[in-house]
Formats: sequence, C-alpha cells, structure tokens
Amino acid sequence: MSDTRAAAGIWSAGYVWVTLGAVAMIFLAATQALAVTTVMPVVSADLDGEALYAAAFSATVATSVIGMVVAGAWCDRSSPLGPLTAAVVLFAAGLVVAGLAPSMEVLVAGRLLQGLGTGGQTVALYVVVARVFPGRLHGRVFAAFSAAWVIPSLVGPVLAGAVAEFLHWRWVFLGVAVLTLAAFALVSLRLRGTDLGTSQPDRTPVGARLLWAVLVAGGALALTLAGSAGAWMPAVVVASIVVLVLTVRPLVPAGTLRAARGLPSVVLMRGLIAGALFGAEVYVPKLLIDEYGFSPVWAGLGLTAAALMWAFAAAVQGRWGDHLGNARITMIGTALLAVAIASGLATAVWGLHPALLIAVWSLAGGGMGLMYPRLTVLTLAYSTPQNQGFNSSALSISDAVGSAVVIATMGLVFTTFAATGAGFAAVFALGVAVALAGLVPGLRLGHAHEEARA
Repeated sequence: MSDTRAAAGIWSAGYVWVTLGAVAMIFLAATQALAVTTVMPVVSADLDGEALYAAAFSATVATSVIGMVVAGAWCDRSSPLGPLTAAVVLFAAGLVVAGLAPSMEVLVAGRLLQGLGTGGQTVALYVVVARVFPGRLHGRVFAAFSAAWVIPSLVGPVLAGAVAEFLHWRWVFLGVAVLTLAAFALVSLRLRGTDLGTSQPDRTPVGARLLWAVLVAGGALALTLAGSAGAWMPAVVVASIVVLVLTVRPLVPAGTLRAARGLPSVVLMRGLIAGALFGAEVYVPKLLIDEYGFSPVWAGLGLTAAALMWAFAAAVQGRWGDHLGNARITMIGTALLAVAIASGLATAVWGLHPALLIAVWSLAGGGMGLMYPRLTVLTLAYSTPQNQGFNSSALSISDAVGSAVVIATMGLVFTTFAATGAGFAAVFALGVAVALAGLVPGLRLGHAHEEARA
C-alpha cells in the first residue's frame, strides 16, 4: 500500500468505490430489517400466524449462523467476493419466498433461507474492510456502516408501514429483493477491481465447524418452537439450551462463555447487547399496534428515532472512541440501552403515553451506536490475516445466537404471560436483565492497540 493511499480517508479516490459498495450492502440490510420489523404484526394477523410471530424473526437469525461459518471459512481461503455473491443470492431468494408465502409456515421457511444470506453477507463485508482498509480507518468505516442506517431509519419503517397499509405487505419483501439484486450488480463491479485475497490462506478443515453451526441453528429453532410442544415444552427448552451451549463453543474463541478477558469478552458482549436490543425491538411496534391502535405507518416511528441515534452515536465513537475508552463506552452504552428497554416495561405496566416510549427508545440506538462498531474494531484489532474470517464470523455468530435465543425466549415468555395481560411487561423486563448482563464481559474487553489502528 502506498504512503499516499495509507494516509487517505475512506472517501478518497483509492477507497471510495469499495466504501460505497460496502455501505450500499449495509443500507439494504438496514432497509430489510426495519421494514420487516414494522410490518410483521400485520403479516402475522393476515396469515393467522400469531404462534409463529417470534419464529419469523429468530428463524432468520438462527440460520444466519450457518452462513457466517461458511462465509468465514471461505474468506480465510480466498477473496470475500465469492461468499458475498452467494450470500446476496440466498438473501434475495429468501425474500421472494417470504413475499409470495401463502401461509405463515412458508413465510418462516423463506426467512430461514434469507438468514443463510444475511449471515454470509455480514462476515464477507467485515473481511472486505479488514483487507482493503488500514487498521486506523476501521473505526471510520464501521461508523459509516452505522450511518447507512440513517436513510432507512428515516423512511424505512414509515414507508414499510405505508406499503403494507395502502398496497400490501408482500411488497415489503419483494421490493427489497429487487433492490438488493439491482444494487449488488453495481457493488460486484466495484469489488472485482480490488485484490481481496490473502497471501497465506487458511486450509484448516471446516466440516466440523459447519456441523456445529447446523446444530446451533437447530437448537435455536427448537427453542423458538418449544411453545408448541405442549407438556413437553420444559424438556424442549432445556434440551435446546444444552445443545446451544455445547455446539456454539467451537465456533467462538476459547473462553467466550466464561467471559475471558480480551477477544472472548468482545464476542460475548456482542451477543448479549444484540439479544437485548433486537429481542425487545420486536415488541415495540407490536405494543404500539396491539395496545394503542397505531397504524403500521405510525408504529414505524418507534424504530426511526432509535436508528437515527444509532448513526449519530456511531459517528461519535468513530471520532472520539479512543478518547472515551472501552470501559467508558461500555458503561454509557449499556446504561442507555437498559433505560430504553425499561421505558417499554414502564409503558406496558402503567399504560404511559406512547410518545414516551418512542422518545426514550431512541436511547437504545445511542447505546448500540457507541458499542456495536467499537466491538467490531476490537475484533479486527485482535485478529491476524489468517483468522480474520473466523473471528469476524465468531462475532456475528454471537450476535445471531444471542438474538435468536433472546427472541425465542421472549416469544415463550410473551405467550405464557399474554393471557394475564403481562406479556409485554415480561418481555421488556427480560430485555433489561440481558442488557445489564452485558456489563460483565463489557468491563473485560481489554485493549488490542486499537487506538493505533482505528
């Protein structure tokens, strides 16, 4: 790398096309995530699929683990462009199946397929960043990734609600599929001009890791569907958790489950905060629609403010993260996330004005914007070219497993307490507990000289 290019920013001539391409992919993922979260209450009502409401979210997250493992191993052997291409195809195919689904069961099947692509895409993009940009620019790249949520957060939830209300919810899925394929045509052309291979490819066999990933996905799905097991539900829940604990261990750094200092704690914290946010976020629009009579359009506003704050906080982290330090970022970010989820609990228990929930929920985005990109920077700082794929996939796997487990558990909790009217209160209380648990690994992140690299 020339000195001139090394001194340039992420929008300079040497990096601009790669930056634009990567940010475009994040933009599409953000659009899809916010849109589906907004319209899923309408979808489940239309397809009579209330029992599979949580599964429609956790299914995508569960199978994403398989995509992450495959993409991580593929990237450690060659350029990430191949796995990125395969991931986009699977992502779009899953959206088409979901958009055409005649029943909730078929829609969940489409979401399973979509998850394979989502996981692979995330890992491949992280490796693109690691191999194209110098370490000192990683923080700014991931801040740009977070900023890519700004436009979807402004128009995504509201637009998705409008599409569902005035056209049909199916176009939320089909429209994103078309956009994904059109945008990737441009992205792939830009990436093909860049050498993203590694000079020392990893040849470690991955068959066992792939098997573990399949078992992790199976355990997460079993936990999601445990509510339909009747009297066997407790046994299914316990068995699913045991399977998840045993099978996720080979897919993450040693010591992750016991919050060992350094990279293991980075990976564990990502799973906890992702589970807390995304699990609780599933029920924000549902609370506004079911309890306050919001239309899908207005319910989407509950997600917009949080996404905007996420982008703002990510920019703050990208510029001043080294000055704040990892411990301070952990304390501030966790506090903001816990307070935001607690506002959902307070709203559900005391019937507070929904404007309070919408306003305070923005703090969740602020907390995640500080912590999420920082954890990614730390992961790459702890990595070498030979294990960037493994570590990036481990971070994403923790993200996925944490989200899938919390969403599935919240689904069981919501169903159990719904008859008493305490369903929403129970899931938000669980979300607060998971967010606060993130402090345990969060204060053991350590440093990998990311200040010199970011």
